[in-house]
Amino acid sequence: MDGRVQKCVNRWLKNLYQVDYVDVTTAPGPVRILASGEPEYLAASIQRCPTVSVEKHCSPAVAIVAHHDCAVNPLTRETQIERLLQAGERLRNLFPELDIRLLWVDENWKVHEIRAQE
Repeated sequence: MDGRVQKCVNRWLKNLYQVDYVDVTTAPGPVRILASGEPEYLAASIQRCPTVSVEKHCSPAVAIVAHHDCAVNPLTRETQIERLLQAGERLRNLFPELDIRLLWVDENWKVHEIRAQE
């Protein structure tokens, strides 16, 4: 939801996938919601969005983003990354055919890809 994050993430994804557009789903605290599955109606809503993006816009990947200074998920970087990994696992289970990217945006608005071993 945080507009400060969208520009740098969109630029990163456009560069990585060599695309002109990025579909964006915004919600307050999507990492927290996907990691826990609660509230269920919000998790279901967020989970539906990649289906539309893939089926109608041929999107090659889905990225989920956690970031510094999150108002809804004001946790340490380490805790946010733990939740990001959990959210990523949920998305991988739902969309095994997709390239799922887990991104952390730091206090300088630099995008870092997070992998399970970090």
